[in-house]
Amino acid sequence: MSQHLTFMLGRETLAIEILCIKEILEYGHPTEVPMMPSFIRGVINLRGAVVPVLDLAARLNRPSQPVTKKTCIVIVEVQLEAERQVIGIVVDAVNEVLEIAASEIEPPPSFGTAIHTDFIAGLGKVNAKFVIVLDVNRVLSIEDAAVLAARTAA
Repeated sequence: MSQHLTFMLGRETLAIEILCIKEILEYGHPTEVPMMPSFIRGVINLRGAVVPVLDLAARLNRPSQPVTKKTCIVIVEVQLEAERQVIGIVVDAVNEVLEIAASEIEPPPSFGTAIHTDFIAGLGKVNAKFVIVLDVNRVLSIEDAAVLAARTAA
């Protein structure tokens, strides 16, 4: 059994393994940084550290929803190349933490999903429904991660 944080993007439920998650913040408007990819909302100050904030809906090629009281920034730690990077991802609402048995996670489909299958770790079966389990280490491509790391280090 592994634990996953489930959250909403539009009307779809997605999940990330809880071990990647550092914390969940109320949405605060990030500081915009010029010349960043369109899916980067900006940066926030997290206890003195500069943390890039990624619009997950835009990264997954979906329309971004307006910010509401339920909008959150989920702070995740991802492995990019040889280093760990802390990144904030904007989600429309956080749902709950679910335990999903490895036997209940199917491999990603080869068709029929609007999310690039490289980003999907699997489809978790929960209460007769599927939850898309994202692979947070792959949601950012290597090129995007390099750009992100270079700009936040400067």
